[in-house]
Amino acid sequence: MSDMKWNAEGVPAYGQALDRAARATIAGMTRGLAPSVLATATLDWMMHLAAAPGKQAELWEKAVKSATAIMEGGLQAHEAPVKDRRFAAEAWSSQPFAALRDSFLLTEDWWQAATTGLRGMDRAHEAALSFSVRQILDVWSPSNVPFFNPEILTRTAETGGANLIQGAVNFTGDMMQFATGAPMDTGDYRVGENLAVTPGKVVARTHLMELIQYTPTTRQVHPEPVLIVPAWIMKYYILDLTERNSLVRWLVAQGFTVFMISWRNPGPEDRDLGLVDYIDQGPRAALKAIQAITGAPKVHAAGYCLGGTLLSIMAAQMARDHDERLASMTLFAAQVDFSEAGELALFISEAQVALLEDMMWHQGYLDSDQMSGAFTLLRSNDLIWSRMIHEYLMGERPHPNDLMTWNGDSTRMPYRMHSEYLRQLFLENRFAEGKFELEGSKLSLTELRVPILAVGTETDHVAPWRSVFKIQRLTETETTFILTSGGHNAGIVSEPGHPRRHFRIATTQRDDPYKDADEWFAAHAPVEGSWWPAWGAWLAERSSARAKLPPTGSASAGYPPLCDAPGAYILQR
Repeated sequence: MSDMKWNAEGVPAYGQALDRAARATIAGMTRGLAPSVLATATLDWMMHLAAAPGKQAELWEKAVKSATAIMEGGLQAHEAPVKDRRFAAEAWSSQPFAALRDSFLLTEDWWQAATTGLRGMDRAHEAALSFSVRQILDVWSPSNVPFFNPEILTRTAETGGANLIQGAVNFTGDMMQFATGAPMDTGDYRVGENLAVTPGKVVARTHLMELIQYTPTTRQVHPEPVLIVPAWIMKYYILDLTERNSLVRWLVAQGFTVFMISWRNPGPEDRDLGLVDYIDQGPRAALKAIQAITGAPKVHAAGYCLGGTLLSIMAAQMARDHDERLASMTLFAAQVDFSEAGELALFISEAQVALLEDMMWHQGYLDSDQMSGAFTLLRSNDLIWSRMIHEYLMGERPHPNDLMTWNGDSTRMPYRMHSEYLRQLFLENRFAEGKFELEGSKLSLTELRVPILAVGTETDHVAPWRSVFKIQRLTETETTFILTSGGHNAGIVSEPGHPRRHFRIATTQRDDPYKDADEWFAAHAPVEGSWWPAWGAWLAERSSARAKLPPTGSASAGYPPLCDAPGAYILQR
């Protein structure tokens, strides 16, 4: 034992490795969710509830009133009309299904009251426990039980049970796909055939990204090109789906030269690549290539989701270094302040991050299936139980569409980079607080002077719009905020002509008085239609007059066209 190595804490190095391996095993069994988080929250709740006789009395009274309401006619007679989509069908209003529905909803309401409002209980613990109880109760919803769901009973009677047979076929197929790792059925959609088909060329490539330059469709273009930085956790073609709803194709048609980063799908060999590597080999390398190809002194930059966070970090560094190559910055559903990141924050705590770090340390990356667990739970009624009912009990199988195909196109994240993001940005919120350090010095968003446009979406579970809105408080520059209908993906992919779309928009100058998100919302009426034209007009107002077309790539500048879009990285599995 004389050759034993010790770490800085005086613990044998092999012991630390053994601990990490053990926690990685736990993470594999729980799909990356830390069991200690719920255990701690439950203990906190139990201790505070035990010391609150008044709260106990209120809960007892509420239980008696709920039981009385059921006996006297249910929710419809005593409370607001049922708005839960699980019970929207008219058949749920007949007995005995109405009583089952009302009993369940009143039980949900009781548990919500029981797990919230306890004086002294940690707010994070309250949110985590309340969320977890909702997930547990959702399992026992009468809508999920074939014998209690009138819609399933009616369909079974109409088809003679054929729906259950087809549901069993659907379930078996899904289990076989999961067991074998086979790709999902994409129907008629194929990348490069009817997805990601806007013409262009890959004009630069690093280990982490390919840079696509799209072919112009107008005779002249604005001299300032547009660089789009998607999130490293997604394939870029969410912004170039089909000819009908491609943001890239639409933007090219508005007279802009558009460049897109296509991220590499990293593997175990990329485990030690961090945020600095993604900045250097991503938007920074892209910016250098774009200017070498086009000769443009300034570039409009746009980032989607975490790509917007990455772009904001680079922009803050450029501002610190007096680098004025950005003409503007646009953020699509992107956060720079994670202090109020919505229900997703329930899954980010010290215990949770440590468990994820150990899981990534063990395999070198975070797989998309492991990452999707938290996002699925946020919308469990839509993504778990509704699917179970329709596909396995009603025997229905939705036809794949473009967005479903993209959503199933998995990506991975390197251990070091995702650990830095989770710990430094999400958990510790260093960037918003001016504590994030890059290449030897700290960055501050207050140094930004380029005009900023930020887009939030009304029903975003990933980047809540009030969190996205905070960019106006954290910077000292002109900011335009757009709030559009839809969610994190559908709200951004909101092409002109899309039915039932609206948005709000307003610009805040540097010296204007600050309004919080709710004041801003009340002060600005919705505008019908897509937000894309408003963004296009905003870019055009901050661009020079249209001029001649730039070349596609430039061999003399060291950036010859390498291959046709969509390139090779997008096809990596």
